[in-house]
Amino acid sequence: MTKVVGGVCGSLLVFLLGKWVAETLYHTGGGHGDHAQAAYVIDTGGDDAGGEEEVVEIDVAAVLAAGDAASGAKLFKKKCASCHKVDDGANGTGPYLYGVVGRPVGSAEGFGNYSGALSEAADVWSPEHLFGFLENPKKYAPNNGMAFKGFPKPEDRADVISYLNSLGG
Repeated sequence: MTKVVGGVCGSLLVFLLGKWVAETLYHTGGGHGDHAQAAYVIDTGGDDAGGEEEVVEIDVAAVLAAGDAASGAKLFKKKCASCHKVDDGANGTGPYLYGVVGRPVGSAEGFGNYSGALSEAADVWSPEHLFGFLENPKKYAPNNGMAFKGFPKPEDRADVISYLNSLGG
């Protein structure tokens, strides 16, 4: 019995000693005093006077012209390939995207699971319509069946559109 009590007391002593060492190392015990300062400051935009959000106009034509098909292929494989196929006529969960640039909305042969929301947003998948759609599909065409959240970076959207345009059609 004395060995058990001694073991418990010894364990408590080790934990208390560990707590004291940690407080000494990390100064969590009694405040930091005047000598402490932030190593770096993260700008959160909290200094604004509660103003409106700044709307940035994007020159879509210039961004699309700078699109990189190779980078778009990587993005497509990472974000889109689980639902969309790029082979002509090979539908997946979503419609095939071979020749989608310039194709009428909702016209992928053999894919019948289109929502009416897409045809309300655009008639043809022009690069400009794709650019808007790929930013946030739910916002561009509310109630569409696509669960993808979108590409927030304009450069990423331009790269994916450049890749899709390179597929032909």
